[in-house]
Amino acid sequence: MGADALKRLKTVEGHLRGVIRMVEEDAYCIDVIRQIQAVEAALNKVSSQILENHLNSCVITAVQGSDKKERQRVLKEIAEVFEMSNKL
Repeated sequence: MGADALKRLKTVEGHLRGVIRMVEEDAYCIDVIRQIQAVEAALNKVSSQILENHLNSCVITAVQGSDKKERQRVLKEIAEVFEMSNKL
């Protein structure tokens, strides 16, 4: 996944702690919602980067390989990820 993803996730973690503090301090609701949306956007960005890395490594390797079951498994995983994201 890489150091960049880890760095971004740690930044999100810090931001989320800030949101928790806002709730503990009874901050204005709209300000809390805006900060939650910022955390969600940051998580989506990390998720996209991890997916792109996966597509460019594991998926390409599986698709180019000779193991038909492995190709099907990897493609099914990708479809499931998109299916799950549509449910959220």
